[in-house]
Amino acid sequence: MSVAEQSIAGAEARGHGFMASSVGRKVVMAATGIVLFGFVTVHMIGNTQAYMGAGTFNSYAKFLQTMLHGAGIWIFRAVLLAATGLHIWTAVTLTLDNRAARPVGYRAEQNIASTWASRTMRWSGFILAVFIVYHLMHLTIGNVHPAFDHANPYANFVKGFQVPAASGFYIVAQLCLGLHMWHGVWSVTQTLGLVHPRYDSLRRTFATGLTLLVVGVNISYPVAVLAGFIH
Repeated sequence: MSVAEQSIAGAEARGHGFMASSVGRKVVMAATGIVLFGFVTVHMIGNTQAYMGAGTFNSYAKFLQTMLHGAGIWIFRAVLLAATGLHIWTAVTLTLDNRAARPVGYRAEQNIASTWASRTMRWSGFILAVFIVYHLMHLTIGNVHPAFDHANPYANFVKGFQVPAASGFYIVAQLCLGLHMWHGVWSVTQTLGLVHPRYDSLRRTFATGLTLLVVGVNISYPVAVLAGFIH
């Protein structure tokens, strides 16, 4: 079955409701994107506790595990899992619909209106999906960690990033996150109707500032561990 036939079949299966329309799915992608952007920002802020030492970082990790008598972390994870699943689903179905709308590519493609970040969204998204699985196995489950200790999250943080390959993959993933975030924040504001020459420079500044903040701070963690600043 061709891509076009798969997309048509998928559209028929979805029916004619809100989620079947491209506008509806773009709204869902924007909403789930906001949830995910909020998570990475809060996660970045929380991990700054590592700069304050083992006691502070471990207390923060304990708070996360015990909030709402232990139910909070699972509610948080369930929301993130649902948001991630819907975000990926909308991205895939919208991509298939776009391909079905023009099964034959342009003879000479000119990327005038698009940016490099937008053109690499699929690749950055795929790398991020692989990284999320690895990151969970590395610092949450611990089955790919060199010396995982459930009772000492700070030691897991330090020893995990002391492996150059792990830190390298983390840094590459953060750069992909930067591309994804920049275009994502720009697209979300567009979906929300904040498109106007008066606001475009503000939108660009906001997207760039948030991306540089999150990616810069996240990359500082493995760099600080490898440099011996966090030990």
